[in-house]
Amino acid sequence: MAEKSSMKTSEVKKRSKFGELVVRMVKEKPLGTIGAVITVILLLTGIFANYLAPYGVNDYHAHYVLQGPSAQFLLGTDNLGRDLLTRIIFGARISVIVGLSSALIATVISAIMGIVSAWAGGAFDLIFQRFVDAVMCIPSLPLLIVIISIIGPGLWQVIVCLGISTGIGGIRLVRSLVIQMKENMYLQAAVAVGDSTPRVLIMHVLPNIMAPIIILFSMSVPALILAEAGLSFLGFGIPPPAPSWGGMLSGSARTYMFKDPWMAFWPGLALSLMVYGVNMFGDAVRDLLDPRLRGGVGRYGVKVQKVDTIKSKPVAPKESTS
Repeated sequence: MAEKSSMKTSEVKKRSKFGELVVRMVKEKPLGTIGAVITVILLLTGIFANYLAPYGVNDYHAHYVLQGPSAQFLLGTDNLGRDLLTRIIFGARISVIVGLSSALIATVISAIMGIVSAWAGGAFDLIFQRFVDAVMCIPSLPLLIVIISIIGPGLWQVIVCLGISTGIGGIRLVRSLVIQMKENMYLQAAVAVGDSTPRVLIMHVLPNIMAPIIILFSMSVPALILAEAGLSFLGFGIPPPAPSWGGMLSGSARTYMFKDPWMAFWPGLALSLMVYGVNMFGDAVRDLLDPRLRGGVGRYGVKVQKVDTIKSKPVAPKESTS
């Protein structure tokens, strides 16, 4: 009976880790909770866009061109008579796909190449890091424009280019983490008992740097969403008629911005909410997963306790009896 009860308590503890993380976020990170709600809502909007959109993504309403918000078109229409709400809903799907896919590619590249470079060391590490330094010296936006001009615009072209360029920048972080733990005793013990290098890297190194890698993933998503919007705004991203938020801000939106400001206002607001929500959520997850910040004074709602200092009175020297 005692063994069964101990097994049940251990299962409850394992199951409650996610719940504990959620409770801590609600209590300690109110802005992170708001960001999580915004992120989940936009994620579900992108997933169920076909069911939420009132019209087709490229349905033209010739008699309702450049119309403001109304009961029929809640956010108005563009210069071709397309419903802006529908296009913003489908634009959420593109932003979610680009952000998550590019961040996943970037995180995998950063983790694999950073671990291999730090573990190999020597001449390979020296030469490879000089390559990383050379790539990081080039401004990312001109580099992406040149690459996409060569391979052509498109959804998966943008995802791959953003993922590779961002992943190269994250190699330095993963490499520094592995170098810090490379000389630990448990890794030397694993090598001494005959574990192969892939087993040591997968079973011992990777789990110990998983929390920073998750944080790196969460912090890359908003930056990649903004990068895709910038490329689409310049005409090098996802080509029309795909409803990318960055593409909706350029072209006809700049032409008719003063006549129909809703064409630029709603995509800009959606993009700002998306980036703000993911940023706040990622920042909260980083603080909650970092063991150095757990229980610290810097948490929300934790105040510094003032300790009253007791002034010690000077003790008079004892008189000698001799």
